[in-house]
Amino acid sequence: MGSESRDTDTRQRVVDAALGLLEREGRDAVTTRAVAVAAGLQPPAIYRLFGDKDGLLEAVAEHGFATFLAGKRVDPDPEDLIEDLRGSWDLAVGFGLENPALYMLMYGGTSHSGSAAFRAGLEILRGRVRRLAAGGWLRVGEDLAVDVIHATARGAVLTWLSAPAANRDPALLATLREAMVGAVTHERPAVRTGGGPAAAARALRAGLPGQTILSSAEQHLLGEWLDRLADEE
Repeated sequence: MGSESRDTDTRQRVVDAALGLLEREGRDAVTTRAVAVAAGLQPPAIYRLFGDKDGLLEAVAEHGFATFLAGKRVDPDPEDLIEDLRGSWDLAVGFGLENPALYMLMYGGTSHSGSAAFRAGLEILRGRVRRLAAGGWLRVGEDLAVDVIHATARGAVLTWLSAPAANRDPALLATLREAMVGAVTHERPAVRTGGGPAAAARALRAGLPGQTILSSAEQHLLGEWLDRLADEE
């Protein structure tokens, strides 16, 4: 076995040991010395592989993102886009409730910009939002919808975990989920897109004269583009 492979196996052993301490005893228990003992290593090995305790915690958080990503169920063509959105939100919240200590480490104020698994999960969410937009369901812009969906799921979990167990009301989760759905989607498609882009263009073209955001020149140009799309059959 090469040194790179041995390092990979050792890294995973250390991450597993740190995760076990995190889940059993909390974040404060995850010290380099305690993790080294749990993994059957000397403390210098932790520093060689992860740099310091912060590097180790980042690796544990990345493991959490990767585990969550592996559990995502992605239907490329869901029958009901709104129920697909609800299901994905429930899955994200459920992961947090089932892995409280790990979730707090993943989302408790740390940056996710360096996490490949987090970015991959975000792209899956963007794909769901894009399908909603293409189907005429989206009430807000795609970027805002992604932020709202992600923020409400994260906020639901962190609020739930921060409350005393006796005060946790399951209605909180359902209420936040439905508030999210209502904020980012229409009750029915704003544009019927069964006819493809041409049908969507006709619907938008019909509503164009009543808008006041565009200048007359911009409205004229957009009208020409929509006319060309509407004629494409």
